[in-house]
Amino acid sequence: MAKLDHGILQGEMTGWRRQLHANPEFGFEEKRTAAFVAAKLREFGLDDVTEGIGGTGVVGTLKRGSGNRSIALRADMDALRITEQGDHAHRSRSPGIMHACGHDGHTTMLLGAAKLLAEEGGFDGTVRFLFQPAEEWGKGALAMLADGLLERFPFEEIYGLHNAPGLAIGRFQTRAGPFMSAEDNFEIVLRGVGGHAARPHSGNEVLVAACALVTNLQTIVARRLSPTDIGVVSVTELLTDGTRNALPGLARILGDARSFRPEISAAIEKQMGVIVAGTALAYNVTAELSYTREFVPLVNDEALVQEALTAARTVFGDDGVAVAREPMTGSEDFARFLEHVPGCFAYVGNGEASSPLHNPTYDFDDEGLIHGARFHAAITRQRLRPA
Repeated sequence: MAKLDHGILQGEMTGWRRQLHANPEFGFEEKRTAAFVAAKLREFGLDDVTEGIGGTGVVGTLKRGSGNRSIALRADMDALRITEQGDHAHRSRSPGIMHACGHDGHTTMLLGAAKLLAEEGGFDGTVRFLFQPAEEWGKGALAMLADGLLERFPFEEIYGLHNAPGLAIGRFQTRAGPFMSAEDNFEIVLRGVGGHAARPHSGNEVLVAACALVTNLQTIVARRLSPTDIGVVSVTELLTDGTRNALPGLARILGDARSFRPEISAAIEKQMGVIVAGTALAYNVTAELSYTREFVPLVNDEALVQEALTAARTVFGDDGVAVAREPMTGSEDFARFLEHVPGCFAYVGNGEASSPLHNPTYDFDDEGLIHGARFHAAITRQRLRPA
């Protein structure tokens, strides 16, 4: 087969990515995005394109040769409920929604890989292209799995990429074993008796108790976990029914906790319950704790990490590939696939000057698109190497 001009492909991918960026959709609402993806896959000549997997997910299948092995490549499609502050021409046209995590770039890199592999071949077996909905709130992978993904589109191993602000374009990182953390969510509801701001003694307001609780929660990691264990407890919201001259009788504290081992997650929940109950008693209010587990730890397969590093060196060069020294406390529902098949999740650079993920000024750097597409193609050819 003729070799695809990567310069031309880079230009095409830039156009696709900016179109997706301008038209972001929240999780399980990615109808235009999914339709765009499916249309491109059919245009590339894939053997099968199935829509509606897990709600709005898309699975493309490409077969070459007579090999019976299969692998999967995965990208996420959803955006975040963030109002974009960028001023570029392709900024979001959907008020209050933007691609602040680079899923537009991830989708585009996988589309580029599909075109590369469809036109150039170079592998013997089956590759599944998984375009997943609703990664941001940890439900999309589970939805695809519940919809019979593994039974309908079987594969033996899986690979995925995420962009990394702060890492230079043309750089690649991963590590074996625990790579990204679990994410637990919590909500604490405090109830007392609100009243006039001038007469705090006549009621039993909850704001002071809530502020004490926010501070006390910080002792869980500092004083209840071993310094050798990784844990994070973050309060992200404190909401009350008070106003300028009225003390609140209701307060809600929301946040999340990160860890890499189930026993650490359990310890955080247990100690949080002790602190919530003790603080409520000390301030003579009532308190309820709700604690849920949303993301599981992402654990890369050791052997397939080595395969990914080898494939990455053919794309990024020896100097562009590194083993991450430490796991990361961000979470990824790619981990749900790894509960069923071995695989490797990795990071590619989005530039040292890139805005952080989930920031209203963030934008995926189009220069990195071709690197991601080439890695997807390289790992496919390496793992489905013709006899």
